[in-house]
Amino acid sequence: MGGKCSKFSSCIVHSHLKLSENGKMISGQRFREFSWEEMKAATNGFSLENVVSEHGEKSPNVVYKGFLENEGWIAIKRFNKTAWSDADQFLEEAKVVGSLRSERLANLIGCCIEGEERLLVAEFMPNDTLAKHLFHWENQPMKWSMRMRVSLYLAQALDYCSSRGRELYHDLNSYRVLFDQDGNPRLSCFGLMKNSRDGKSYSTNLAFTPPEYLRTGRITPESVIYSFGTMLLDLLSGKHIPPSHALDLIRSKNFPMLMDSYLEGQFFADDAAVLLRLATRCLEHEACERPSTKCLVSSLEPLQKETEVPSCVLLDVPQRNPECDPRSLSPMAEACLQMDLSAIHDILERTGYKDDEGIASEFSFQMLTSQMQKALTWKKQGDNAFQARDFPAAISSYTQFINSGVMVSSKIYARRCLSCLMRDMPHQALEDAMQAMVISPESPTGLNLRGISLFKLGMEDEAHQSLKEAINLEARRNRS
Repeated sequence: MGGKCSKFSSCIVHSHLKLSENGKMISGQRFREFSWEEMKAATNGFSLENVVSEHGEKSPNVVYKGFLENEGWIAIKRFNKTAWSDADQFLEEAKVVGSLRSERLANLIGCCIEGEERLLVAEFMPNDTLAKHLFHWENQPMKWSMRMRVSLYLAQALDYCSSRGRELYHDLNSYRVLFDQDGNPRLSCFGLMKNSRDGKSYSTNLAFTPPEYLRTGRITPESVIYSFGTMLLDLLSGKHIPPSHALDLIRSKNFPMLMDSYLEGQFFADDAAVLLRLATRCLEHEACERPSTKCLVSSLEPLQKETEVPSCVLLDVPQRNPECDPRSLSPMAEACLQMDLSAIHDILERTGYKDDEGIASEFSFQMLTSQMQKALTWKKQGDNAFQARDFPAAISSYTQFINSGVMVSSKIYARRCLSCLMRDMPHQALEDAMQAMVISPESPTGLNLRGISLFKLGMEDEAHQSLKEAINLEARRNRS
């Protein structure tokens, strides 16, 4: 559901949703059951390269990024085999959660049951988690306006779920909030599944756990509000502060110690005071004194600033191209828009030399020459190294093939280009992308790779233009 983001992640999610303005129910693709073979193919055999879980493959329930032809990019949660012994119960729960449709959720679109295997399939969110943007930011901290938007959208998501009879949410935290292709925050649907035998309902430190859960071992709707309060503290401080410590700072009116120093000058003191009071109410020791989800929404709506500014701008991620139909994008275009070099590698590996079909016949014609035999050996060595992700060896072998001069191949340049990108050699990558464009001007691959290379070189405007040209070229090819 979530993915490792880059600043250039603008993948289009194939959700087919009709979005509302306020996070209420929207129509979307119907819940379906997927086959085990579909799941294996989508994740390259559940490759470690596809793992996007918070704790990687060590998570008790691993989340993979996958791709399906008719669905686009998806997130697949593979449960521990002891989590759901009852297949019928799992399917029933998944169908209920899958019936929810909101632009405030990363919606569940299907599941898979095969023997002891239990998998959930959800929309893939390409722009990473709230934890990433709050605690591990790279370019700039999250702005106050965006933090307020996150708090409201999350409250709307919880209110929508409550209105549909799904008031319980397991382990609500900043890793459960994901950002979609437009930079809008969404709540992961995975936490809505009732069964928590795959692990503790709260996997976070006990210091962040609702007091009633510590007493009874059960979560309640009020427990979810408590967790929401801890997330308000995250947004205010830019750190994961234990509620007890934060409340001590609030009671002593030591607000500077609590507030994120990077937010200085971005908010009014009155707004911060409102948010602090709301967080305090959410963290009340007595569950009955905590506010409802509707109260959260009504309290947060007046705090919204820069409402006319798109989330992608506030979050500092590129806006998707509104001119293209998201369902028409190829896997290569989506991977390039995400700056997902690993996905690009897998696509180049899968497609082989499809665009160089003329080369195969010319190879066979010239096989008699020892020079060609050497060139084919270098190519084979390069392909083996590329498949094994030994990118220095791939660069060396492909270079020898290219220098032999016996044949030109856009795919060889594309593979060497990606290998250079993997080795942080953007100048060389750009040269190879340009060569691929010259050799195969009707293929968008060179344009896509040029866009990534330009972005790596800090030429963002030129990178946007190149990727836009690639999308337009792809659209023309599809029409013809």
